[in-house]
Amino acid sequence: MYKKHLITCSVIVVLFVMSKLFIYSTTLKKTVEKAQPKGDNDVVVSEAPDASNELNFANEPVPVHDPKVAVKLEHSLKQHSFKRLQTNKLHYRAAKLFTVIEPILKHYGIPDDFKYIPIVESNLEAGVSPKGAKGLWQFLPGTARTYGLKVNSAHDERLNLKKSTVAACRYLRELYGEFHNWTLVAAAYNNGSIKLARQMKKQKKHNYFRLHLNHETGRYIYDLVAVKQMITRPGELGYQSIEPDSVAFN
Repeated sequence: MYKKHLITCSVIVVLFVMSKLFIYSTTLKKTVEKAQPKGDNDVVVSEAPDASNELNFANEPVPVHDPKVAVKLEHSLKQHSFKRLQTNKLHYRAAKLFTVIEPILKHYGIPDDFKYIPIVESNLEAGVSPKGAKGLWQFLPGTARTYGLKVNSAHDERLNLKKSTVAACRYLRELYGEFHNWTLVAAAYNNGSIKLARQMKKQKKHNYFRLHLNHETGRYIYDLVAVKQMITRPGELGYQSIEPDSVAFN
């Protein structure tokens, strides 16, 4: 009698466990099915967007949905179009000089887009500005010395592409430690960290595209983005597409 009772209890327990497993598996199946898209109108979690066609600087998007931003960007793009410049000179020089600049930027952890700064700053020409800035990275004498370059009457390392690029990377890393945003770092490179920080504090804004800055710095990021488009997608700005590997240098 005791054995029969034990068997009966065991059967009941087994049936109870099986029923729970059935309910769990059914619920799980319904949950999975509910999560699957059943039509074009279903709302599903989107994957990371493809940013290949988005305008950005150092992977920080340009808010082109803002009408004011769109107008400024359009102006910079026109200023760097083939219709305006009528030459492929910058493409040829960039193809040559970027082979030196790119590895150094990568070594120091600086986004690749910063290679466009020498184009905006100096047009890839080692000239001297009215303020005394010199070289492709347009260093002032004092700033150049601060970041390890020799500048004297006998020798000026601002004209040395490799050494000046290393100095620029050291400066950019220091700026990133202050601003923690690559767009602001680029703006600070042009305007100086003290001036930019002062404007950010005064205006209580930490977004380059919301700040009111002097004319040159206010268009700086737009010019960098325009130059990036000019070099990477020349056809969109009216240039004949150029493959760097096919460019011959004297």
